[in-house]
Formats: sequence, C-alpha cells, structure tokens
Amino acid sequence: MAEISRSWVLVQRPVGDDFDSALKLQSLPMPEPGEGQVLVRTLYLSLDPANRGWMAGPTYIPAVPLGMPMWGGIMGKVVESNAPSIKPGDIVGGFGSWSDYCVLPAADVNKIPDMGGLPLSAAQGLFGGAGGTAYVGVIDVGQVKPGQTFVVSGAAGSVGSLAGQIAKIQGARVIGIAGSAEKCAWLTDELGFDHAIDYQRENVRKRLGDLCPNGVDVYFENVGGAVGNAVVANLAKGARVALCGLVSQYNLDGGPVSGLDMLPVLLKGASVQGFILLDYLHRLGEASAKLGQWLAEGKIKYHVDITDGLENALASFKTLFQSGASHKGKMMVRVDSQAN
Repeated sequence: MAEISRSWVLVQRPVGDDFDSALKLQSLPMPEPGEGQVLVRTLYLSLDPANRGWMAGPTYIPAVPLGMPMWGGIMGKVVESNAPSIKPGDIVGGFGSWSDYCVLPAADVNKIPDMGGLPLSAAQGLFGGAGGTAYVGVIDVGQVKPGQTFVVSGAAGSVGSLAGQIAKIQGARVIGIAGSAEKCAWLTDELGFDHAIDYQRENVRKRLGDLCPNGVDVYFENVGGAVGNAVVANLAKGARVALCGLVSQYNLDGGPVSGLDMLPVLLKGASVQGFILLDYLHRLGEASAKLGQWLAEGKIKYHVDITDGLENALASFKTLFQSGASHKGKMMVRVDSQAN
C-alpha cells in the first residue's frame, strides 16, 4: 500500500469564489486507523454546494479546520479495520475527506448494499444524500398533492432533478428552472417535467405568471436571489416553500444579500420551512425503498456527472457556482480509476 495519501487541504478561508487560494492539493502521510476506526480507500467523492459553507465557518456542522483535508461525502473500500462490524474489502459510504485515503469511525459508516446491477455511482447519484433530500423536501416539507403546481429551482442539479420527478409521481404539474437551453430540454424531454424555464434567457417572473395563472402551490428552493424572488412573486394562496438551499448566496461572505422577498409570503399566507437532511435521517430507509421501486418501474431517472482524478476535484467543484455550466445531475469525482 502507498505510504502517502493526496488530500485537498484547506489552507485559508475562501473569499468569494477564490477556491484556488483556499484549497491546495498536498501529499500527506498515510493516515492510520485507531481503535474502532477503519482506513478507507476513496472510490468516489461527492461534490456539493454545501461544501462552500463548511469551508467558511460553522453552519449546521463546525467549519473545516485550517490545515486539514477538506470534508466531503465519500464511498470507498475498506483497506484496514479495527472494528469487528466492518471487514477489509467492504464498500462503505460516509463523511470523509477529499483524499485518496481517510480514516473514519466504524460507527459512522454505512455498508453499501449490493446495487442489483446498478453501478456503484448510483449510491450517490440516486440514493443517499441527493435522493434523501429530494424525497424529504417533496413529501415531508413540500407536502405535494395531486393537481398542485410544483416549481423547483436548480432543477438540473442532483437534488432538483430528482425532486421534480418525485413531485410528478405524486401527481403534480412540474416546472423546473435551470441555466441553459440544453438543461431545460433535458428536464422536459428526458425527465418528464411539464415545463422548464431558462433563467439565463427568459424573464422567470413573467414566464411563471403565464404558466401559472393560479399561482405556484409548492416551491422547492435551491437558489435564492433573483430566481427565488421571481417564484415567490407568483405564489398561490397558502403556498409552501421548501427551503433546501441558497446557492446564490454561498460566496457572498457577509456582503449584501438578495434574500427572499417576504411580502408575497405575508400576503398569500404562505409558509417557508428550511430543512437539513441531518434532521431527517430516520426517513432515509423509506426514501431509498421508494426511489428503488420507482427506478425499477421506469418512473424516475438519475444522472451522474463524473470527473476522473482527485487532482481535478477543485476544477469540477468550481463549476457548481458558475451560471450556465454544462453539468447535470449528481457531480462526483472518481478517485480510484478502477471504480465502476
């Protein structure tokens, strides 16, 4: 086994979107597992907008310490185990780091079950955090009902693309907002959305007014800013807003924030509920079962956008915050070239 492990190390807090100064790829000594820990060879690394918040300061979890490898969701193969519940060779998922190898508490990892012919990447692309967040946001928070109008921003992303499909399965009329004509075509032609709006080239507020004369019943918010306010301006009476993310604000670092306009919320008697998947972990079993069932029935599709090589993780991560970037679905890095 190698004696070193490459890691993207957080050397300073990011300023705006200057991630190149914040993260540096370094070669570190191979980590050694202690009692009750496992050493994992990373196969896949998940890239998520929330990573930006973890770099900057405490959010719903503490900030990544300076001088330490960047945190992230990983799937990997156990190389060494000091816990009877986990064996070398097991494929596990957990909260690891942007590294070739990482040490994790055995109690905090999940064994990845046999994927039934699906590639391992489906464990992050359909199940796990992306699918769980989409399911909870639509079913528990949004409480979508048949015949309602459901709008999702960031609709071509990992969570948004699944959320729209889940709402469609629940009998809703679904409208997605995305950042290119290509993504909008994917939403309608491949995923079955009823309509898609390209915020780069269309007036979102006006288009929603035309498409939704009776208003938006449920809004799954991933973006905030001008897009969020355009949707909020078109809320129906008693609408629900499932606040999942505000990616437009993540790089502001305390600067002026274009937050959601609360006047329409007041006038329409709407409700806004923020949610974090960590508060709904008890729902992941049901979510995974339903997602698997819908996939087998041909009712839901997922897409993974995979970058090869840990050395390319930062370049790929930066595209999460670039308007009009071409990626769709779940963004991942294949750290081990042999991973399926």
